[in-house]
Amino acid sequence: MALLDVEALSVDFHLPSGTLRAIEDVRLSVEAGEVLGVVGETGSGKSVTVRSIMGLLPAPGRVAAGRILFDGADLVQLSQRRMRQVRAVGISFVAQNPFGALNPVLSVGRQFRNLVRAHERASNQEIHERSLAALASVQIDDRERVLAGYAHELSGGMAQRVVIAMALMLNPSVVIADEPTTALDLTTQRQILDLVRQLVVQDRRAMILVTHDMGVVANYCDSMAVMYAGRVVECGATAAVLRSPTHQYTKALLDSVPRRGRETTGIPGSAPSLANRPGGCSFAPRCAAATQVCTDSVPPVQRRADGREFACHHPVGAQ
Repeated sequence: MALLDVEALSVDFHLPSGTLRAIEDVRLSVEAGEVLGVVGETGSGKSVTVRSIMGLLPAPGRVAAGRILFDGADLVQLSQRRMRQVRAVGISFVAQNPFGALNPVLSVGRQFRNLVRAHERASNQEIHERSLAALASVQIDDRERVLAGYAHELSGGMAQRVVIAMALMLNPSVVIADEPTTALDLTTQRQILDLVRQLVVQDRRAMILVTHDMGVVANYCDSMAVMYAGRVVECGATAAVLRSPTHQYTKALLDSVPRRGRETTGIPGSAPSLANRPGGCSFAPRCAAATQVCTDSVPPVQRRADGREFACHHPVGAQ
């Protein structure tokens, strides 16, 4: 059973120039012990989607339609006070920039105390012991020094480990990570992703991992959702999607990944601005398989026999 269900979610930004639909009819689902990867080019709507789930949409954005179901409640309908309770306790967030998530003028230990006391009653000694245990869980050795120190004294990888420890401190059911290793070197990226997946799976949490890297999806995600121009164009089990993509955009993304012994094929053109999203299939202007029907109408979501869903008038391999 899914821990988190996103049903037909649409988000609008009300601008002086008019209403911009940033994401439309997005559907996602993630179960306990599962890592769902959300992948797509910059501007595809990935971050807007996860920030909608967290109730952290920047103004002037708002959820225009759909439901976000978690723990028997529709998060779209909750008050800001109730959403603050859900965040950290029920659904935690790991941001792309750990130094943006940490307060530079408070010690790391003080930030752990503030986090716990915002949601629970606990003594300083209890919080200190729990903080040490949280840092140990993310494989930080010099834990007393880290708690006594400040964010600027940490390396990028260490700061991200601290942020992950804080995100898991109150034992949330769902973890959302928005490109959590983008600013780190490749070796540290792998260490952090190995760690996060281990912590999620062993404690039967659910995780949504936002990334633009198909390699990250292949190595760390059980299922995946491919986004383009604010819509999910294909979703399903990662191994199945990577082995035989159905949507033309998914295939184009995979063809653009460098592989030994094979020529890399780039995707022509660029992703459309959400303010000028083309009619019909948004990928049509860049798609070699596009025909008039692709320009004229938005492709409906279809379901394959293996449970995968896609929205393409000319799916890969179709006669």
